[in-house]
Amino acid sequence: MSAPLHNAIESQTNIKPRRIVLTGFMGSGKTTLGPLVAARLGWSFVDVDDVIEAEAGTTIAELFARHGEAPFREREHATIARLAAADALVLALGGGAIEHPHTRTLLLNNPGTLLIHLEVELATTLARCQGTEHTRPILADQANLASRYQRRLPLYRTANVSIQVDTLTPEQAVQAILQAAGLI
Repeated sequence: MSAPLHNAIESQTNIKPRRIVLTGFMGSGKTTLGPLVAARLGWSFVDVDDVIEAEAGTTIAELFARHGEAPFREREHATIARLAAADALVLALGGGAIEHPHTRTLLLNNPGTLLIHLEVELATTLARCQGTEHTRPILADQANLASRYQRRLPLYRTANVSIQVDTLTPEQAVQAILQAAGLI
């Protein structure tokens, strides 16, 4: 099986990562694949959004509504910075985390961190996320959704590795992630 891979840096000069960070647009599979990768490695899995909601005692949507995007992104960055210090960790980012320049810099320059972009076409996002509009209100606003996707795509592609996952089964995607990380 050969998944389309793009290595921005050649597997960080063959140094095995101590943590894998998954980024990508909604529906790319971060929260589906993250636990599978962690289980295969015997590592922990953490979804940044789950940590933020648990610590804030409310939902991401409520945090956005109550405080706005900028304060949320600062909270998200601080959470990611704290979590990205752990070893033997697979970390799933929220879809917009990549937009914060300090978060990108942190993840791309943090020794032992491999940032992997799970790339999907917008049509794949729409198909995979159908029926979740109540938790993802942006899905109802197609024009804004497409604009957000186009704005984020070049940022996602700054990751160490991009893997096109539209047509991969979860097991194939896990294999591609582990291969990209040099862990199989």
